[in-house]
Amino acid sequence: MTLKWKENIDHHLFGLVPRFLWLTRCRFLKNLAPWLLIFTTMFGNGGIFCWYSYVTPLMTHVAGFSENSMTFIMVLAGLSMTVGNLMGGKFSDQYGAARVVKYTQVIMASGLLAIFFAASVSWLAVILMCICTAGLFAVSAPQQLLLLRNSRGGEMMGAACVQVAFNLGNAIGAYAGGLPIDAGLGYRYPALVGVFIVLIGFVAVSLYSKRESASLSKI
Repeated sequence: MTLKWKENIDHHLFGLVPRFLWLTRCRFLKNLAPWLLIFTTMFGNGGIFCWYSYVTPLMTHVAGFSENSMTFIMVLAGLSMTVGNLMGGKFSDQYGAARVVKYTQVIMASGLLAIFFAASVSWLAVILMCICTAGLFAVSAPQQLLLLRNSRGGEMMGAACVQVAFNLGNAIGAYAGGLPIDAGLGYRYPALVGVFIVLIGFVAVSLYSKRESASLSKI
């Protein structure tokens, strides 16, 4: 009887361990900084997906490319993502991750605005596509680095939050970008919607940078 009672206690105690570890790893979410970075990732990247989710009809119906040429254009987009990823990591080491995210999002918003006005110019539409896709992946490494720095004790959860925010941004962007198309406004308008969504991410990372600067000044 005593042995069975002891086994029951051990079972309940060990059952609490995973819950305790899970709560410990999520403790960093009590702070504002990681939430600002999650919003930075979700909206900053989501704005690009507003446009990129509909890049093929934009290129074929507005920029004037044939459907057969889209394979090569997508290859250029992929190469731009690779270059952007490499540049984002390098510049983060040189100038700081938050600064890289902030200024890259300005470039992304400007690129989307330029796409809205100049998508009918085929060569310019390709260049702007490469700039925006490079920016999308240039912010990837610094965003992950910032969230890991602000998830002490729950780094695995912090890394997961980056991916969750990225995927949510993808879904939100695709939905928001489809709204003007459903309203009959044409394939340019997802880029314009994306400008405002990227700016939400820019505000979030600017608030984060301001808080970090204030914290450093107190030390």
